[in-house]
Amino acid sequence: MTPHPMPQDPIAQTLARYGRVTAARWWALAILREAKQPLTPDELFAATTAATPKAPDRVTVYRALDWLVAKGLVRRIAASDRAARFEVASNNPAHAHFLCTTCGRTWCLPPHPTPWPPLPDGFVPREAELVIRGQCAHCH
Repeated sequence: MTPHPMPQDPIAQTLARYGRVTAARWWALAILREAKQPLTPDELFAATTAATPKAPDRVTVYRALDWLVAKGLVRRIAASDRAARFEVASNNPAHAHFLCTTCGRTWCLPPHPTPWPPLPDGFVPREAELVIRGQCAHCH
């Protein structure tokens, strides 16, 4: 996987719609698109470092994630262990996550028809976050 800042590259096209295309933003979005589960910044940094010898530094990866979240391309998932996880927002409708409190891995759960409880008249939901904590099948 290598960055292709050419106009035909779909990742570069997506980024260009929201602002400047940088290598750090490209790598973060590319790796999160390929990830099977939400990633911590450290996991994303490790994957970037493994993918390219010219990987951005850790601070630049954090800045890229902040930018992607601000643009709505990536969703931040809060976790009780203080390590936020990130996933591509466009790939996934609103859904819950399962966080194993033993191994720390996070899984996406299948979308549920109602991701939030009923709201009073006139309230308009924008996003919801549900993290179920417990032990995964491997750790149980």
